[in-house]
Amino acid sequence: MLAELRTKSQITLPKEIVSALGLSEGDKLEVYERDGMICMIPVAVYPKNYVDDLQGEIRALKEKIKTGQTPTFESIDEMMKKLEENEC
Repeated sequence: MLAELRTKSQITLPKEIVSALGLSEGDKLEVYERDGMICMIPVAVYPKNYVDDLQGEIRALKEKIKTGQTPTFESIDEMMKKLEENEC
């Protein structure tokens, strides 16, 4: 498939590629050059405070794991029952 470079360095991605990747207007693509090729990878962009909150939760969970504060379960059914008890 060919794509034409237009004014302001714009290109239109072929519809088949957009459909195959499930892309839609407003999606972000990481664009870089490697060995003379132009590469594009779809990415998800999240607000910084959201990422910071997730990192904090991960740190807290790692600390709980390190100190043995995480619950263990004998089965998935037991885990699901506990999760259902804690729902709002």
